Amino acid sequence: MSIEVRHIHKRFGAFTALDDVSLAFPDGRLTALLGPSGCGKTTLLRIIAGLEHPDGGQVLLEGQDASHTHVRQRQVGFVFQHYALFKHMTVFENVAFGLRVKPRGQRPDERRIREKVMGLLELVQLDWLADRRPAALSGGQRQRIALARALAVEPRVLLLDEPFGALDAKVRKELRRWLRRLHDELHMTSLFVTHDQEEALEVADEIVIMNKGRVEQRGAPQAVYDAPETAFVYGFLGHVNLFHGRVRDGRLHTGGAALDMPGLEGAADAPGTAYVRPHDIQIEPLPAADQPPAGRGLLVNLQRAHAFGPLAQLELRREDTQEIIEVVMPSPEFDRIRAQGHRRFIARPRQARVFLN
Repeated sequence: MSIEVRHIHKRFGAFTALDDVSLAFPDGRLTALLGPSGCGKTTLLRIIAGLEHPDGGQVLLEGQDASHTHVRQRQVGFVFQHYALFKHMTVFENVAFGLRVKPRGQRPDERRIREKVMGLLELVQLDWLADRRPAALSGGQRQRIALARALAVEPRVLLLDEPFGALDAKVRKELRRWLRRLHDELHMTSLFVTHDQEEALEVADEIVIMNKGRVEQRGAPQAVYDAPETAFVYGFLGHVNLFHGRVRDGRLHTGGAALDMPGLEGAADAPGTAYVRPHDIQIEPLPAADQPPAGRGLLVNLQRAHAFGPLAQLELRREDTQEIIEVVMPSPEFDRIRAQGHRRFIARPRQARVFLN
């Protein structure tokens, strides 16, 4: 089912949670609402579900205005961060709950309910836990049961609010892969809220990045990561180094250095900030007494380094401003540098995006 929101506004007292948000979510896609705490993503999800009412704007489901439709009539499945399972019920009874409380004319008989529930438990690979109570389950198992319960009523839309936020890193990684596989099998229109950039990039078909109640950017994960449209998106998606300075003559003049910046040749003299990913910085060893040619790069000293698997992460201190730069490179390349005892380097961006202030 397709979902669309048009010109949604929502305030809580003096705080503006959503400021004229318009979005369309295609049928059968898995979309991540990504952003920092307080950006409006959960409020938007709850408005789509019917759990909150907007101060202005429309919610359309399958092209029909559902703004004043009760949550029960929207046929939306909702999965919360903290499971919300009934502790006194077994796993089977939790999943069956939504079916058993349907109006009499819509309620399946017990045989159909059992078939439906056991089929869902098999889908989430937990049918062997049907007679257990939630207290006997791990966090990851509880969240999968919560998802099975949401699917039991055959929703047209699945909404997930920080579904893995309460779990440890290893379980989160396993569950998001599992969610992606499940979505590929069900092809249900799904929206999930997260502040975890890695989670959104790995799981979603599309990402909507929000900030201060507005949409900053939307698009496929790779497209958004490779081509951020705003400084906020660049800084929010992954690690980034910031170089503050002034743009002049095609260079960014920062501290005691001038860095060549492709694409800035026609830029007016103005303050600017270069955003550079750690893997987009190249370093070269430099003898202690040497100085790099103007525009060649920054003089830096190695402060700390550690390797994790195929990659090494370096912390380098600029000689001019004393700021720390983070660099990521292949571990074998760093091993060669370390073996030669180098501590002083020229650092220069291979790729950067400059935003004028």
